[in-house]
Amino acid sequence: MEASPYYDPEPLFRNTKQETFTFTEMFSRILNFIKEDSKTSYRIAIGTDSMVKTTTCFITAVLVHRVGKGAIAFLKKVIIPRPIHSLREKISTEITFTQEIAYMFTPERIDQIYEAVLTADETNHLDLEIHIDIGSQGPTKELIKEMVGRVSGMGFDVKIKPYSTAASSLANRYTK
Repeated sequence: MEASPYYDPEPLFRNTKQETFTFTEMFSRILNFIKEDSKTSYRIAIGTDSMVKTTTCFITAVLVHRVGKGAIAFLKKVIIPRPIHSLREKISTEITFTQEIAYMFTPERIDQIYEAVLTADETNHLDLEIHIDIGSQGPTKELIKEMVGRVSGMGFDVKIKPYSTAASSLANRYTK
């Protein structure tokens, strides 16, 4: 069976230094980052933003925040060769790309992260979050219930603006 031109089982990511990684390599970097300082709490957030011009550019960000001590980030870019003008379609596609990456954090991989964070100190915690680029202000407010409902069963906390920084700040910066 021929592979779909739209689905890549091992997508490529870039860090902010423009180094390229497969998902497996990125996950290894994340795990090493956590193991370097396992005596703190972490927040892993995944979110997507887009920019519509003659094409539609989607950037999915994976943000690993060492709470109070810095962060690392990885970005995945997808370009759809047409402008997406429908707000519902655009937000829905952003969520689809976010979910694609979130599902790659399998229960086994999440267990590895939990093991690195929680074995060092019982006061540490790990937050896993999906960030959606919608909010209670502006035209996206009509989509909150529908879009939050799409991702709420994944086992990740769902954040919307102003708390969806992986999508509305980090990914947004790289869609330009």
